Parts: sequence; C-alpha cells; structure tokens
Amino acid sequence: MMLNDPSLKYRPFPQVDLPNRQWPSNVITAPPRWLSTDMRDGNQSLIDPMNAEKKRRFFDLLVKVGVKEIEVGFPSAGATEFDFISGLVREGAIPDDVFPQVLTQAREDLIATTFESLRGAKKAIVHVYNAVSPAWRNIVFQMDRPQIKEIAINAAKLLRDNAAKQPDTDWHFEYSPETFSTAELDFSLECCEAVMDILRPTPDRPLILNLPATVEAATPNIYADQIEWICRNISRRDSVVISLHTHNDRGTGVAAAELGMMAGADRVEGCLFGNGERTGNCDLVTVALNMYTQGINPGLDFSDIDEVIQTVEYCNQLPVHPRHPYAGELVFTAFSGSHQDAIKKGFASQEARNDQIWDVPYLPIDPKDLGRDYEAVIRVNSQSGKGGVAWVLQQDKGLKLPKRMQADFSKVVQALADQSSRELNAADIWGAFETHYRLAGEQPYSLIDYHESGAAGDRIFTGKIAHKGGERSISGRGNGLISSVLAALRDELGVDLEVADYSEHAIGAGTDVAAAAYVECRTPDGRTIFGIGTDTDIATASVQAVLSAANSVAAERG
Repeated sequence: MMLNDPSLKYRPFPQVDLPNRQWPSNVITAPPRWLSTDMRDGNQSLIDPMNAEKKRRFFDLLVKVGVKEIEVGFPSAGATEFDFISGLVREGAIPDDVFPQVLTQAREDLIATTFESLRGAKKAIVHVYNAVSPAWRNIVFQMDRPQIKEIAINAAKLLRDNAAKQPDTDWHFEYSPETFSTAELDFSLECCEAVMDILRPTPDRPLILNLPATVEAATPNIYADQIEWICRNISRRDSVVISLHTHNDRGTGVAAAELGMMAGADRVEGCLFGNGERTGNCDLVTVALNMYTQGINPGLDFSDIDEVIQTVEYCNQLPVHPRHPYAGELVFTAFSGSHQDAIKKGFASQEARNDQIWDVPYLPIDPKDLGRDYEAVIRVNSQSGKGGVAWVLQQDKGLKLPKRMQADFSKVVQALADQSSRELNAADIWGAFETHYRLAGEQPYSLIDYHESGAAGDRIFTGKIAHKGGERSISGRGNGLISSVLAALRDELGVDLEVADYSEHAIGAGTDVAAAAYVECRTPDGRTIFGIGTDTDIATASVQAVLSAANSVAAERG
C-alpha cells in the first residue's frame, strides 16, 4: 500500500547545476533527424515479436512515411534478426537515402556478428551501448567507473577495426552511455570523450552520441538541462550529433524530447505511437505533428494516418488508443454541446475567410491534413447540444437549419439520446428528423401537383393534395406563393398557420443542385411549428415546407 510519507522510500531527483540555462528561451524551428526504433525497442516490447513478414511490412511503412534512419534490429540476438537484416541488404530493399541502423552490446563476438549481418550494405550505422549509471555499475555489473569506461573504449576500437574489414560500406557509428539520464553528467561526458578519442569524428563524419532517458525519473526540464550541459561541455560539438532517446515512465517522453531539442539536440529516436518497453518510447508521430501545427514541416508524411495506424496495429498486435494524440478515432470528435457549437462556428468562419490559416476551436490541426474527414468531428449523445445536431445534418444531408429550428430539433435528439443511453449516429438523427417534421410515414397532406398564377402581389395557388386516402383540390389567394398556400390550407382544410420566418438555401454546389426551404409558423394559440421541404425547384420546396408544418399540426390533432 502507499506510504503516508513516501520520502522514507523515494528520493527527489537532483537538480542540474546549469547557470544561465538557455533552452527555456529557445524555439524549435526545424525538424531533427528522425530514427525509428520500432523494429528494435518496439519489437522487443511486444508479447509476440514481429516475424519477418511483419518486420518487412513495418520497414516499408517507415520508408513510405519518410524516416531516413531505421534501427532494423539486433542481429546478434538470434537467427531471426540476423537473417532479416542480411536479407534486406541482399534483396536491395534499403533505399539509397535510408540508413539502416543495428544495435549491439559492447562485446567482441556480438559486434563481429553485427557487422557480418550488414555485409554488402552501401551504408549503415552501428550503434553500441553500455550502461554507465550508479545503479547499473554497483548492482548489475559491480564495476567501478574506470572499468565501465574501459568497456566503452574497447567497444569503440571494435567498431573501428570491424569497419576497416569492410571498406566498401560507408560506416557510421552511434554510442549510447546507456542510462544517461540517471548517471552523473561528468562520467557520461568522460565516456563519450573516450569513445570520440578512438573514433576521431569530424564535422564531415560526425559521431552520433545518443543520450537516453532509459528510465524516465525526473521532469522534462531536468532532461533538457542534462542535454544542454553536455552540449556546452563536449569538446568537439561540431563533430557529434546529439541524439535523444526518451521513455515515457512519467508520461512526459514527448515533452522531454521537445525540451531536449530546445536544449540543442539534433536527432530524436522513438517509435510510431510510442510503443516500447514498459510505458513506451517517445512517440515520433506526436512530436512530428506537434511541429506541423507550429508551421514546421517535420519531414515525415502522415497524410494517411489511418493507413499508418492499420499497419502498426497489425504488426504490433496492439491497438492505438482512441484518445491517442492526432491518431485516435476520437481525438477530433466533440460530444459536448458547447464544444460542438464552437467547432461549428469555427468551420463557418474558416469557410468565410480568404486565407488558409487554420483557426478552429478545439481542433489544433485540420483533420483533412491527416486524411480524415469532418463527418466524425461532431458526434451526438446525451451531452450534445443544438450545434452538434445541426452539424451532423449539415454534413450528412447538406441541411443548414435555422437557429430556432436547431433548438427545436435538439430537444427531440436529447430525448432520444437519454432514452437510448448511447451515441446517436447520422441514421438515428435523420430518422428522428424525418419523423418529427413529418417527412416520412403517414402524411395527412401530401403534395401531388400545383399551379401558381396571378399578378405580382396577387397570387393564386391551385394544388392537388393527397388527403385521407384520396385526392383533394385546394386553392388560395395571397400576395405570394407561401401566403396563397396558407390561405388554401386555412379555407379548404381548416389548418390555420402564419409564417413568422422563412429561409432557404441550395444543397451542394454547381448547376444541378437541390434546394431546402424552412418555415417557422405560429398557430392561433401561439405555438411554434416548424416545417421543411426539399426539391430541385425552390418554389416547390417552399410549398413542401408549409405542408410539413401543416402535417405536424394535423398530427397534434390526432
């Protein structure tokens, strides 16, 4: 059980002594180099690791998205890994602009096997690591600092010597002082400098120094301080690429990576949708799309986010959470009435403006940029308001209900949602709309045909109405079509209505479009009745709208 005084068991993470830190004032203005470790860190965290077919599918997806550095595996782990990696090389599956990267522990036999898996590759990155923090030194390895540093030095020599045996490959190297974020900064720096002394990087051929938050143990600002400290104190900053590898143990892996970039890092390692050991690695999708929403092209293409999700879910056999940033099926969806109203108004404002700047409440990114449509942006349940209901009808049927009619119909939908205790889909809403406004089912008054005549200001409506199983001819006189229809209904059928408001609009665009007409009517006893009509002819639509209201009156009479 949890302790009343957790300080008896846990110690706060120490601050970094970094006077005049600069990163809080910095701004991300360009994307980093991206490294996907889905096929390594991601794969090792799966209940059922990917087979060769799934790994190849994942590799092809990463290439399609635009990832240029892909950690394809740990070739010394076994025949499955080795054969897959060597097969990529043999089959010429690696594009010329993509660096395959492989991971190895700092052991002579494992490093030799690693290089052998890449024999014949045009270029490659070999990534070696050894843990350097006190917990690993004292508990896991029972070694002191000099012994740990010697492991790093020997590994660097093995990288250099094995690369020399395959001169036709353009070799690049990466070194990770594993568990960097929980190690002493001066010792991490000491190990990095020792590796640099062996591999002798230059600005033209830099060494990748990967500084992992192997276990996230502090707030993201601490990690940013650590990165800036290394960037300040490394001896040949222009000859190294500072790489970040964050984990999500405290839920801030993305934030740590972003602050690490502000602190001077050049490269980000992670997985699509944050897969990885324990709580996962840094989510490359979120980091990239966070940049995108700030006007920065991340260099990764998620224009079809659903295809990416489908492939990742198939390969990992893990679902992407419905609330996952940018990708989840519910992240662009509003159920709350006030949210729906703001979004609806935002889209209307967006359509009316003449610029491309995206500015819609509650939507930090245009869903269409990711291949999503607007149909699921607003969904209706018992928490929804009139704006959400109106949005669904507009998207599904092209109807733009007047505001008072929105309020009228939202009560119907609210009652239906409360009764059903579930989300209402577009079909549910349309069915309720047809029933409430008498567009379907039994209709006491149904238009068969009509004719309008007379001079301006003195119009005569002559119509044929289906009524009580037969046909009835009715006529009325008024100053316009609608008033003459109302006169006919009053004088011939005893339905007394006055029009308080009328509106109309086209449904769709172009030359071959339909029209919608809406009437707000008053009864002699002061009640409000709404009607709607649609037709390819706007005049006919207006007659249908009046009959819709008349049918509601008739239904109330029973």
